[in-house]
Amino acid sequence: MGAVLLVAAIMVWLTSIMMDPRGDSVAQGTDYFRPTVLTFMRHSAIGTLVLCALSAWLLFPARRPKWPARDWALIVVLVLLAGSSIYTLVWQYVSVFH
Repeated sequence: MGAVLLVAAIMVWLTSIMMDPRGDSVAQGTDYFRPTVLTFMRHSAIGTLVLCALSAWLLFPARRPKWPARDWALIVVLVLLAGSSIYTLVWQYVSVFH
């Protein structure tokens, strides 16, 4: 179940990355759509953090397996997802909403 949640977190993360509105190149007449994309990105970042937390809780049992490379690979993936989601939330707070 933890692997399924991790795959779901990766899918949510990738979807929000593909909809990234950073930059000044905006097609004429589509400026009204930017707040909707920012709201979607904020909710995706929060969803990614929740899914990462749940998958980490399910993927790391109390008893440790004999193969630590799997754990390190999962830690790297979870840190990447959580770090970029936190960066997205901070970026929106600092540059868009102020």
